[in-house]
Amino acid sequence: MTYIKDFDQLGRSDLDEAGGKGANLGELSRAGFPVPPGFVLTTAAYQDFVNANGIAGRILELAALPAGASNDDYDAAAGQIRALFAESTMPEEIAGELRAAYGRLSHQTLDHQAAAGSGDGAGAEPGNGHPARVAVRSSATAEDLASASFAGQQDTYLNVSGHNAVVAAVIDCWASLWNARAMAYRSRNGFDPATVRLAVVIQEMVDAGAAGVLFTANPATGRRDQVVISAAWGLGESVVSGAVTTDDVVVDAATGRVEQRRTADKDVMTVYDGTGTREQPVPEAKRREPVLDDDLAVALARQGTAIAKHFGVPQDIEWAQAAGDFFILQARPITALPEPSADAPTQWPLPYPNGMYFRASIVEQLPDPLSPLFADLIDGAVVRSLNALFSEAFGKSVVRPGDVSLPTVNGYAYYYYNNAGMRRVMGKSLTAMRALAQGKAHMGIKGWRDHSHPKYRGLVKFWAAKSPADRPATELLEGISALLDAGAAYYTAVQSIIPIAATSEIMFRGYYDKLARRPGDPSAEVFLLGYDSEPIRAEKSLYDLAAWTRERPQLASAVTEGSAAGIADALRAGTLPAGVDGAPAVDPEQWDEWRSRLQRHLDRYGHAVYNLDFINPVPADDPSALLETLRYFVRGQGKDPHERQQRSADLREEQSRLVSARLGPRRRAVFRRLLRWAQKAAPVREDALADVGLAWPLMRRMLLELGERLTASGVIGTPSDIFWLRLDELRNAIDFGLATPGAAITGTDRPVRAEAVEQRKMLWRGQRKAAAPQLLPESRWMERAFGSMMPARSVQQAGDVITGVGASSGQVSAPARLLHGPDDFASMRPGEVLVARMTTPAWTPLFAMASGVVTDVGGPLSHSSIVAREYGIPAVLGTGVATQRVSSGQHVKVDGDAGTVTLDGSGTVEGTGS
Repeated sequence: MTYIKDFDQLGRSDLDEAGGKGANLGELSRAGFPVPPGFVLTTAAYQDFVNANGIAGRILELAALPAGASNDDYDAAAGQIRALFAESTMPEEIAGELRAAYGRLSHQTLDHQAAAGSGDGAGAEPGNGHPARVAVRSSATAEDLASASFAGQQDTYLNVSGHNAVVAAVIDCWASLWNARAMAYRSRNGFDPATVRLAVVIQEMVDAGAAGVLFTANPATGRRDQVVISAAWGLGESVVSGAVTTDDVVVDAATGRVEQRRTADKDVMTVYDGTGTREQPVPEAKRREPVLDDDLAVALARQGTAIAKHFGVPQDIEWAQAAGDFFILQARPITALPEPSADAPTQWPLPYPNGMYFRASIVEQLPDPLSPLFADLIDGAVVRSLNALFSEAFGKSVVRPGDVSLPTVNGYAYYYYNNAGMRRVMGKSLTAMRALAQGKAHMGIKGWRDHSHPKYRGLVKFWAAKSPADRPATELLEGISALLDAGAAYYTAVQSIIPIAATSEIMFRGYYDKLARRPGDPSAEVFLLGYDSEPIRAEKSLYDLAAWTRERPQLASAVTEGSAAGIADALRAGTLPAGVDGAPAVDPEQWDEWRSRLQRHLDRYGHAVYNLDFINPVPADDPSALLETLRYFVRGQGKDPHERQQRSADLREEQSRLVSARLGPRRRAVFRRLLRWAQKAAPVREDALADVGLAWPLMRRMLLELGERLTASGVIGTPSDIFWLRLDELRNAIDFGLATPGAAITGTDRPVRAEAVEQRKMLWRGQRKAAAPQLLPESRWMERAFGSMMPARSVQQAGDVITGVGASSGQVSAPARLLHGPDDFASMRPGEVLVARMTTPAWTPLFAMASGVVTDVGGPLSHSSIVAREYGIPAVLGTGVATQRVSSGQHVKVDGDAGTVTLDGSGTVEGTGS
């Protein structure tokens, strides 16, 4: 049997025989790239070795660890498997072929040395004092894949010389297929241990003066137009392992210019040492000298770009330089490459002078940089709604043109007030309070119930009366603008309810704590819990659907075993979810009934927004995020919200009676009056906020209808790209007739450059990495004057303790789960601490899974705090920096009483929420 394949006999399709590394090296060699000579001992040799020694079955027994196995379990299994290999012997058939192939490689090495004029090998016989120095590298069948690299999971042995040493290194490589880290990695990535095998690459060592790694796309930003090179003196093993500090060079792949360079102080390097390697100090003269000058970096980048082009995907490449030439030691696809993004901004330039910028009010619902089209439309919508409110409440002379706007700074929305306008508004603050108390300008609870809410619903109904597909483009844009104006006006009206709810709760809390509460009495919040509100009704509706589903086992299995995204796809396509071998996973009648029930839920509650920017889907048009919580309930993991609410209501009524009974007549009368006021306002606030997005499902359908037409015309690549256009670009496209069904671009006169969309997405992703200041310009006096009014703390917090506002009492220590939006909801696990920039009523279903809540933005009366109290979980809000400082999986201690989040190393979950 042939166990040996030379590189030129292999290609990328030979994964099963040569493993990922061997197949890729063969492909590179055959394509003419400078790969050091070598060969592969195929996976058949591994299989025959374990079979000949009778250890194959025992290996799989030891590797069959249960889900959730500990590091100690993996270490113990790996140790026993390693002993099996150490006690085994190489079959002579394999050893003979390996000896012959190694001899041929030694001949080649001597020939190379002779051609180069080296006296060391001239006239020497292979195996007679001059065997080749080789690298012996593991090459698993589950390795160097596009989906999982398995980088560093198996072992590599460098500077191996002599047949016996090569045989020993090969056996050690085979054993490393079952080391603890490799087994754990395969388990996490879902690879069956019975299906993996190992080939071994034996390759001539390069006497490298410099080496490193090269990425043909920037792994930090995802940019495909940048080549990133890390370089160090000596061998590349120290670069791969992270043992040395490297020079880093970024090359523009299109222009071939060096864009960035960082030259390190390189104090150590890896060199050959007998039959291994060692580290030694870098000569003083070379420590701060660039390993690669610009010309060499550009030449290497060209080589890498050519390799990426050959494979068709961005590559992670190991390289070495010897005698002025570059050699490619390894290439594999870059895994988990992020979407391209620009650098995060560090400066915050102000678009208008002589004014103040605040991230508060409606901006709290806009935690991310705005999409371009939304930014252009929301500015005017907010200005118009504020002007209308101020004019009715204070008179027309208070706010003048240019006084207020909603501009963006680095993509983030800010309320802007020029200094003169701010003085006029502040001067009318008492008038504003009287107007609010009297319900002027349709403000307050009565104004919301009798005017703002029905008016908003009526406008949505008007524009929903006709299908978006039947409207001309000009009418669609008119409707989109009208609906967004209505949403902004509604939100402005809702903002007048918040001070009422805040004042009522603060006054009740103050009176109760000072004049009614005794030791052992519950906190004031207990008296405000257990009421119905729109988010709570939505949760109960979802729970009821889950309970109905649980009664039908086949349906329940279909809902819980498939992915939420797959179920959402089936809903959109009107098909049944697929089961085993593509067969239907559920009875069609049950599925139709379930789908109808879910649709009724979405019709009632599916307009709740995760983020006011209309680029973000709502549950009505993409229920994937909602389905994650539904599946959680179907599995029986959640608590019954009906029972939870009833317990809260019973406790509230009982404590209200007890406190009232012991108070004197006067105090009792004040206590009851303040309590009724607070209990009336709190649920209304949540009801009002939950309906902010009433127009969003229809508005998104209208936008995507326009997007479909612009895609058909060739203006943009996909319908969703419409969100990345500027308003004037959209208007121009409509004026050109390109948003009319059947229209198409002719000639070269393009009203919109489709490629600009990708640049804007890249810029947005970079902006999203920044922590937007709450106040601009950034100054001490601004912080002193307005900092306490902002919904988030300063972003300059350091240390292991993050401070915010304690919004729901209790303490919990648990792993964190950082969620940027609904796309991340599927990663949430029961018992984790939910960490987000902010939450809206649409996030409420996740609270059923969370053990605590931490946000950048929010306060004791925000949505997050109210819902967290209903669920009895601690919450710390308004930290300003949580999403910058906390990562998923990191343990945190949330103290809702102290208002702190401690970056904690403890490992167990222990909740004491109130």
